[in-house]
Amino acid sequence: MGCIFFSIRLRKIPMSRIKAIGFDLFNTLLTIEPSALDEAVERLVLSLDMSDISLEKESFKKVHGESALRFINEARRDGRETHNRFWISFALRSQGYEIEPDDARIAKAVSAYFSAFMGHCHLIPGTMEMLETLKGPYRLGLLSNFTHPPAIREIIDSLGLTPHFDAVLISGELGYRKPHPMVFRLLIEELHVKRNQILFIGDDPEPDITGAMQAGIQPVWFTYVRDNKMPSTPGIAGMIAGDPEGDVTRISEWADLICLLDTGL
Repeated sequence: MGCIFFSIRLRKIPMSRIKAIGFDLFNTLLTIEPSALDEAVERLVLSLDMSDISLEKESFKKVHGESALRFINEARRDGRETHNRFWISFALRSQGYEIEPDDARIAKAVSAYFSAFMGHCHLIPGTMEMLETLKGPYRLGLLSNFTHPPAIREIIDSLGLTPHFDAVLISGELGYRKPHPMVFRLLIEELHVKRNQILFIGDDPEPDITGAMQAGIQPVWFTYVRDNKMPSTPGIAGMIAGDPEGDVTRISEWADLICLLDTGL
């Protein structure tokens, strides 16, 4: 089968110049089962209950979701990453508890929340074979927006992804999230190549595509989840709106990427 990818005026950077490739994680390299979010919230509530924090579950869940949306929207506006502990603390106030975000009980509840993701994450078909093919000829980096870095590191370790990357950058460790230019600047530094020698591949138009373009990096829009009408990563952090603007190459599976690189466009 020949190459199947969509190129919209791809003239910026010849593929033959590419020396490194950066990847988004969720809905790009892996997906999460839609049921994981509901299970995560149940584990969060159970953990708080075991810490003698009794809640009216349904009202807490509602305020928890609303406060999460508030904090994440603020992070999207200014680029500074947030963390689950802040909106858990905020939601607990609605239940009459004045518990600071750094309280050990909240830390325990956050760990319980993200434990639900383990076992519910699945590699997109062909991901491991693609990484094995590209590792060596290219420097590979991972750049992900994720509030709680220990969880994401456990996920990529469990799926065998970690050894394939020369750099792993997580917004929760950097303090900023895509599309903030700082995170892409750090990716360039970690990959030890020039910005015009990097591809960045992701599914989300604003943080991945627009962010890369603004940093002088050639983006590739990966639409496997969209094209296969799969549910995106559950929760507000997984919402995707519209199509990217500007000059973009779109691929739908990893064979398209290998083919794109082989063409030397």
